[in-house]
Amino acid sequence: LVIAALKFKDLERYRAYQAAFPAVFGQFNGRLLAADEDVRTVDGEAVDKLVVMQFPSDEEADAFRYSPEYLEIAKDRDAGADVTCWVAKAFA
Repeated sequence: LVIAALKFKDLERYRAYQAAFPAVFGQFNGRLLAADEDVRTVDGEAVDKLVVMQFPSDEEADAFRYSPEYLEIAKDRDAGADVTCWVAKAFA
């Protein structure tokens, strides 16, 4: 799983990233499990958005994350939001 927590800082730039994301993500073997901008915080610091993606392997997740296509659109993501991202193993 790839899990990302975002705090928006430039919503226009983030929306540009968001518009380009499906075409890039669709080139890879991932599944988007959640992309929620109405996250209910029960403990800890609030975030503006939580994203959860699933890939068949770490290698496939890295192929997406480090692809030239993703790195190009990620410029708008990074300008539009502060992002904390984790990779975790899902239960089989």
